[in-house]
Amino acid sequence: MSTADGKPAEGERIARRIARAGVASRRVAEAMIAEGRVTVNGLVIDSPALNVTARDKITVDGQPLAAPEPPRLWRYYKPIGLVTSERDEKGRDTVFSRLPDDMPRVVSVGRLDLNSEGLLLLTNDGALKRRLELPTTGWLRKYRVRARGEADDAMLEPLRRGIVVDGERFQPMTVTLDRTQGSNVWLTMSLREGRNREVRRALDMVGLEVNRLIRVSYGPFQLGELEPGEVDEVRSKVLREQLGIASESGRAKDARPGGSATGRAGSGKGGAGARVAKSGATGTGAAHAGGTGTGPAKAGAAKAGAPRAGAVKAGIKRAGAASGAAPGATGQHGARAGQSYRSQGAAGKPADSTSRPKPSPKPQRPGKPLTPKPRQPK
Repeated sequence: MSTADGKPAEGERIARRIARAGVASRRVAEAMIAEGRVTVNGLVIDSPALNVTARDKITVDGQPLAAPEPPRLWRYYKPIGLVTSERDEKGRDTVFSRLPDDMPRVVSVGRLDLNSEGLLLLTNDGALKRRLELPTTGWLRKYRVRARGEADDAMLEPLRRGIVVDGERFQPMTVTLDRTQGSNVWLTMSLREGRNREVRRALDMVGLEVNRLIRVSYGPFQLGELEPGEVDEVRSKVLREQLGIASESGRAKDARPGGSATGRAGSGKGGAGARVAKSGATGTGAAHAGGTGTGPAKAGAAKAGAPRAGAVKAGIKRAGAASGAAPGATGQHGARAGQSYRSQGAAGKPADSTSRPKPSPKPQRPGKPLTPKPRQPK
């Protein structure tokens, strides 16, 4: 949409904004607007042909519109017998009526027909849905297919070259004949487009009747060990790697309290009081008071039960020099000049850590005793 001066319109359509907030789909949002249930900056609107920005104040049914949710993605094992639509005119159960109650409003990426099963991607973001459905994405949809009839490689060759069905040209598919089971054959098929009932119609053209169809992957996302009806959210790390999307909800899910790079917060040898150091230390030995390890520790950190003053078992002095107190202290004992237990002087003063203690002189081998010669008389 462009403004009167020919510049692109700012913001986004009001119905899309409502949908991104998780209130309703764009189609339902347009119906709500027509019913006069939406206001923008205090004025009731009756047409969805309006662009809004973050500066606009929007209400739906008198309630302020929430901020848009970050993009999220779920893997779902669609069972046989569910319709992939929000509502069904025949009153059949839908995918969305079977989802957990705590899930936000979602839409499906593509569809699986009533008698198909397997991986169905769900997202709360309409733009992400359209992006993943585009053939230009180039993602393979892989299926395991059981079909009635006899087949060989020559019979399946037209599918590999591309086939025309009812005047519609299907792109070349990857087809592998896996095995024969009684009067059925098992195939693995991969394609890069998602036309309506494409697999069933293509196999029907070569004389095979599909009686089971399971989608096992959609691009990099796999069905894996999901059971029918089970849903699992894709972690934000995968969204970042595969789609370049940083999800705030997934980022919080990935983050663990304490900021430790090695796993759960509170891990360490120092007992219940040991925690990861506040100063951003992420090594396995980074510890707070009571923790131990080989990395830098806070001032006074010592092994449980070690004396507070003087030399401790870990090799760090509390008084005078602590491993975390001096900036830049590094190494196994976190010590700088003079903090080594072995290099302390007898009076408890730190010695130069760069010099080694001088070895004690070797004892000389005892010789034969000297006997005085007798004095000669004059």
